[in-house]
Amino acid sequence: MAHGPRYNVKYRRRREEKTDYRKRLKLLKSGLPRLVVRRGIWNFTVQLIEYREDGDRTVLTVHSKMLYKKFGWLGHRGNTPTAYLTGLLFGFEAIKRGYKKAILDIGRHSITKGSSILAVLKGALDAGLEVPHSPDKIPSEERIMGKHIEEYAKYLIKNNKDKYKKQFSYYLKVGLKPEEFTKHFMEVKEKIISYYKEK
Repeated sequence: MAHGPRYNVKYRRRREEKTDYRKRLKLLKSGLPRLVVRRGIWNFTVQLIEYREDGDRTVLTVHSKMLYKKFGWLGHRGNTPTAYLTGLLFGFEAIKRGYKKAILDIGRHSITKGSSILAVLKGALDAGLEVPHSPDKIPSEERIMGKHIEEYAKYLIKNNKDKYKKQFSYYLKVGLKPEEFTKHFMEVKEKIISYYKEK
């Protein structure tokens, strides 16, 4: 409850820790549309949002599930390679619609080096979208390609086949050999690039 004449009641979204208004003001002052990244356990959602006096306007939304439906991606929906490919798809779509620049908006999340959210950003950058960023925080190429997944799968095949089957049951169920993960990643990446080159 508020107490005293000088007590200021915070905005509801600030109280609920949904909006950091200082950060939002900095983003708005840039004059650029916001590249908004939201991550769930099984999905990444990337949006391009423009500020309007009568309320924000979402001009583009890309979900990671589009990778499966349109380009045959079989990877886990919540990992770093999926994040990158979602960002790549988003970047191409944004450019196709006439947007060349954006500013990253991760809400109240903190930026950690190599995070999947920054993998989304890397994908958008590789598509040609210009976004201010710190290159040293972007995940490595090997991480983005899923090399760590592939190497762990190869290790388990040699040392613990039961754990391999259990650990990678999802991949095996959908027909993807995790020990060939980077090959599948590159195939899907090329499909996305080729699709937009033909446009």
